[in-house]
Amino acid sequence: MSTLAGKTAVISGGTSGIGLAIAQRFVAEGAHVFIFGRRQAQLDEAAERIGRNVSIIQADAANLDDLDRVTAAVRDKAGSVDIVVSNAGFTEQGALDTLTPEHFDKAFNLMARGPVFLVQKLLPMMTGRGSIVLVSSAMHVMGIPGHTAYAATKAALRSYARTWAAEFRDRGIRVNMLSPGVTDTPILDSQSLPRGELVKMYQSMVPIGRLARAEEIASAALFLASDESSYVTGADLMADGGIGQV
Repeated sequence: MSTLAGKTAVISGGTSGIGLAIAQRFVAEGAHVFIFGRRQAQLDEAAERIGRNVSIIQADAANLDDLDRVTAAVRDKAGSVDIVVSNAGFTEQGALDTLTPEHFDKAFNLMARGPVFLVQKLLPMMTGRGSIVLVSSAMHVMGIPGHTAYAATKAALRSYARTWAAEFRDRGIRVNMLSPGVTDTPILDSQSLPRGELVKMYQSMVPIGRLARAEEIASAALFLASDESSYVTGADLMADGGIGQV
């Protein structure tokens, strides 16, 4: 029997990278997934790659009206939710002396505010034994220059996991955080350094000596989403190759 047979999962930022890999793995394990993102063309491409048991919704995870539409679509088609994966995010570096309010607000609206209201809106549909997975980053325990806003949003997720694990205890809902290390995804192409230089720099920092594959992070997400982690809540799973540990 598949690990997620008959389960319904909602995944923000499911069109590429880690989010897409999670969606593919969940479907392979028997789930029906709802993925949402801002760009219709990427949603269509992701749905084709996933192949089956997938519903797509064009929506911005930072826009509360869009989250209402996501909630309505899930309610109309599935009626209930077993798994929520808050994954939407971006990396945009900015040294403190050049940081702008626009950069700060963009980061916090998507990666700190967005997850709160995504969970709030889906919570009434969550069944007993539900699982919420907040995708963070190993950077929330590190000090890497240029990541003031990004790292702070990921640290906020650590607080959410603890608070909600206690708050939802009587609902049978577990809440955990997944903190990937540097992962080989398209997000690396949007950074300030050329991809080759960036990969070389990060590889030198990772004890395992290489970047993560998105499929490896998806395996960790599957563990947290499934009953394999039935006695785990309020935790931070650091799937980081050791970069945040040494």
